[in-house]
Amino acid sequence: MSALVWSVRTLDRALDGQTVYRELLAAEPVAFWLDGSLTDRVARRVSVLGTTAGADAEVVLRDVADGDVFAELRGLLDARRAVVPEELRDVFCGGYVGYFGYELKALTGGSVKYEAATPDALWIWANRFVVIDHDRGETHLVAVHEPDSDAAEWLDRAEVVAGAWMGWIDPPAIALLDVEAYLEQDRPAYLDGIAACTAALEAGESYEVCLTNRVRLPPVPDPLDFYLWQRANNPAPYSAFLRYGDLAIASSSPERFLTVDADGWAECRPIKGTAPRSADPAQDQLVAKALAEDEKTRAENLMIVDLIRNDLGRVSEPGTVQVPQLMVVESYQTVHQLVTTVRGRLRYGVDALDAVRACFPPGSMTGAPKIRTMEILDELESSARGVYSGALGYLTVDGRADLSVVIRTAVMTPRETVIGAGGAIVLDSDPAAEYDEMVLKATATLGRST
Repeated sequence: MSALVWSVRTLDRALDGQTVYRELLAAEPVAFWLDGSLTDRVARRVSVLGTTAGADAEVVLRDVADGDVFAELRGLLDARRAVVPEELRDVFCGGYVGYFGYELKALTGGSVKYEAATPDALWIWANRFVVIDHDRGETHLVAVHEPDSDAAEWLDRAEVVAGAWMGWIDPPAIALLDVEAYLEQDRPAYLDGIAACTAALEAGESYEVCLTNRVRLPPVPDPLDFYLWQRANNPAPYSAFLRYGDLAIASSSPERFLTVDADGWAECRPIKGTAPRSADPAQDQLVAKALAEDEKTRAENLMIVDLIRNDLGRVSEPGTVQVPQLMVVESYQTVHQLVTTVRGRLRYGVDALDAVRACFPPGSMTGAPKIRTMEILDELESSARGVYSGALGYLTVDGRADLSVVIRTAVMTPRETVIGAGGAIVLDSDPAAEYDEMVLKATATLGRST
């Protein structure tokens, strides 16, 4: 493979992501929008929008039966390893954007129970993209290409995209539907599942089981309009829109699965504990306080933290795994969440994909111990989780990664719109409350409160 060239044009203003997507990417067969514009949960708000184009355009589509996609992506990234321009070293600099679906657990110690309707892995070689730095007020237009490639036409077109397309987004029809009427497992069935989880907990087979459900809604005529509604009504640190042909994914995930920085520090931020926001400020504070102090919720969170410490410990330098933030309430537009941060310094010779493999699937979506609990879940859930419960984000050519846990996410095809939701079952779980929490999470994905 020829050495890559970075062509970068920098504008002294932060473009509007909605405008960039509509004007530059809406007609592309493959496109992505990692949307960091509407959150206060990160130190620096950056959005990345782009596609794959030119002679080396590529989309890696794999199912678990196709082999080890983690190893395949490592090979592809190693072949393109490069020193990137200074202005892109702290942001996205080129690489792969996409997702690992939950069924890839079969490559990390789990087994195959159900076949997903969507690819188990979808990764776009992102060689044409726009980086919007909302806090620094600048935009980078980037083409990553081989020396004899002419990427100037795409950059010229990107440079034309300016101004602000803003408008009221009407609620999509599915946002007004009663989530409970479309559950794959209705209330009695889900409560039966909780009872089976409790039996497994009492038998000592698991300490915590993350039981999930699917909401199967009608198809969405315009997936982009759905995402624009979602991002306006349920903004989150890991909002994202990903499209490949007829498949579209709209995510308002608040949860970091894994980041790996340039110095080899890996970080997970598991969420365990969810409570609905209140319109009354005083009541809202009480709800947040109750969440922070709830013994059952804290026990859930702590068990997952121990699991993640173990996962990261397998690939980190001894003594570097730490918990700098333990069970802190973070508040979003529709819910409060209890969040912990776990960090570790990767060992020499260990890369971002090794860290992904060690931690996948996200422990907050399985329970503990992970392998046995996934076996229990395979027996209790009635379909593949697919994209839901996996990881979505980017892997860069300079060895960094930033991936969310795929929750609060709608997976849209011409046949249906699927939303996954669930919760952690422990010995002192209240089954009715667990069911209500599952419905709350599904409803929040539609950009509304219960």
